[in-house]
Amino acid sequence: METQYYTVVEKQDFFEIIENKYGELAIFIDARDGSPKNPVLLFDGKKTALLKRDDRIAVRLDNIDEETKAPLAEAEFVMIVELQGKMVERVYAVEVDNVEEIAIKGKQTRADELIMSKNKEDIIKNFGAVHSWIGGSTKKK
Repeated sequence: METQYYTVVEKQDFFEIIENKYGELAIFIDARDGSPKNPVLLFDGKKTALLKRDDRIAVRLDNIDEETKAPLAEAEFVMIVELQGKMVERVYAVEVDNVEEIAIKGKQTRADELIMSKNKEDIIKNFGAVHSWIGGSTKKK
């Protein structure tokens, strides 16, 4: 049994997963305070992923699009892009760890914070996206 090293689970209401022509994936989420430390993405192969960002915050991604399951399960690494609005706060690679089930314990909250640098369209263009999926419980209009 794995020990949880985070104290807060934040639900990401809206996120986007894109794939480039090489089959690499990037996940766009809201930015969080501070830099990640030893991040890893747990994926249950169904509808939920949990980004263990550092020893204090984990970010839950619910309702992952059906078409995204196979590419995400097969990925060894994904690129995480943290945004404030359309501006990029930070970009980093995380290992994908396929698990049987994601057991979430802790206080669930919502946090959208941060600083601007590049914009989302630049990242998508430079990443060379050929597919994009929208997930989450509420789709942006």
